[in-house]
Amino acid sequence: MLFIRAGGSRSRNEFSRTMSHIRKAIFPVAGLGTRFLPATKAMPKEMLPVVDRPLIQHVVDEARQAGIEHCIFVTGRNKSVIEDHFDRQFELEVTLIERGKKNELKLLETDLPDAGGTSFTRQQSPLGLGHAVWCARELVGNEPFAVILPDVLVKNPRGCLAQMIDAAKDLDANANIVAVEEVPMDRIHMYGVVGVGKPKGKAFEITQMVEKPKAADAPSNLSITGRYILQPQIFELLGKQAAGAGGEIQLTDAMLALAKTQPFYGLKFEGRSYDCGSKIGFLTANVAYALDRPDLAAEFRGELKRILGE
Repeated sequence: MLFIRAGGSRSRNEFSRTMSHIRKAIFPVAGLGTRFLPATKAMPKEMLPVVDRPLIQHVVDEARQAGIEHCIFVTGRNKSVIEDHFDRQFELEVTLIERGKKNELKLLETDLPDAGGTSFTRQQSPLGLGHAVWCARELVGNEPFAVILPDVLVKNPRGCLAQMIDAAKDLDANANIVAVEEVPMDRIHMYGVVGVGKPKGKAFEITQMVEKPKAADAPSNLSITGRYILQPQIFELLGKQAAGAGGEIQLTDAMLALAKTQPFYGLKFEGRSYDCGSKIGFLTANVAYALDRPDLAAEFRGELKRILGE
């Protein structure tokens, strides 16, 4: 499906003020985590640790690094521990003070969001990613926003979202942006894939979006990678959208509809992504992040060599 792009009525200066300063990010965290049972029977998959930080903390760190001021979590039942994670734990703090654990206390204080910097809303029914994004409409309001999938970690000192916001400075009014990366053609059928148009600064125009195509039908080898910057008009489309694949409200369907009136761009970001929704991706992320830690790398590398018999 080709995109029909249309410029908006906003001036370039107004665009720069909004798109270069995305204030809010949505984190869809209502999933059941069935691929990690029994570990996720009583614990949200977003709280699974990559080294010593839960998945959700890693992606929130990325958002804060990019200048996000307000994190919006779309949760489900049995997810209250995520809210607790981003709150103060007074008993723990008192214990750390009494035991003189200054470094640990400082770490907790650094990770604590600013007062009023987080919001939580419920997705009462598992109706898909598009529905989860729509559930946050009142908290986002009428401004561009980011969507960050907690299953996907992007390892790069700058993060992925910061690169997207930086690229947005060179784009048109009413632009929407998705992060993309190369994937092997023998796995292309597992992803949403984009068609590549003219370059625009660090990004490029998206000419197509195809969900899980056969390799012979794929418009490129660039897949959408769990990071989006979207205009608020998508909420209206999601609100009246019929269920798509799997009986769910698909975000891709709404993006295709929005692309008839607004431009979409792709950014091939620097860094590597880890699909922590899969066991192999999760284990690989733990290895990669551990090897990047000065306090762990040498000893951990030695343990890996012993396991591998090297």
